[in-house]
Amino acid sequence: MTESTPFVCGRRAALVAAGVVGVGTVAACSGGGSSGTASDSGGGSSSAAASGSAVGATTDVPVGGGTVFASHGVVVTQPESGTFKAFTDICTHQGGTISEVEDKVMVCPVHGSEFSITDGSVVQGPATEALPEKSITVKDGTITLA
Repeated sequence: MTESTPFVCGRRAALVAAGVVGVGTVAACSGGGSSGTASDSGGGSSSAAASGSAVGATTDVPVGGGTVFASHGVVVTQPESGTFKAFTDICTHQGGTISEVEDKVMVCPVHGSEFSITDGSVVQGPATEALPEKSITVKDGTITLA
């Protein structure tokens, strides 16, 4: 029977290995230059829609929910029947684009922030600021940016 000597890692080797793992972890979590900013992929320019432009029909916005009108840079919600609100589609956390409205919240897919369809307030972070409200008018079933 042959006796083997167990591998022993020296202090220096252990510290070097920990440093390499730490640098890799920080790099993976940093988000990089533009990957954390979904607005670079079209969301930022869409928020510059001209006032007076028709966004959509009131029938496009469900009661108790909302619809993302990405080409206009807005999310229009209908918290109660006949009450329409509009908010920017740009998340206040890191500029991601709100992608959907579900269960009475507007959702940013980048880090999971959720905002109330009633007033744009933060329901779940990491965002800490409400979505800014946009002015709209509703006439003859058409929603228009004011």
